[in-house]
Amino acid sequence: MIVRILSEGQFDVADEHLEALNELDAQLEAAIKAEDEANFGSSLGALLDRVRELGTPVALDALVPSELLLPHESASLAEVRDLLSGDGLIPG
Repeated sequence: MIVRILSEGQFDVADEHLEALNELDAQLEAAIKAEDEANFGSSLGALLDRVRELGTPVALDALVPSELLLPHESASLAEVRDLLSGDGLIPG
């Protein structure tokens, strides 16, 4: 699956890593619901780091649609809350 991190780029992440990403997404969603700024920042950072670790960067000149869209690392809690669907940032 192609994951875009806003203001950074796209990463090709194997579907087999979806469960690990969903666990981090659940932690991020819990921090947002609790309005917990400290855990929000660390949870968002952990999710983005994991995408970078597990994914392969997509070439800048490649035109491929993103299946998932993640906020940039300095996004605020309010900005990320606006991106949430009923399933968090990562469906599943």
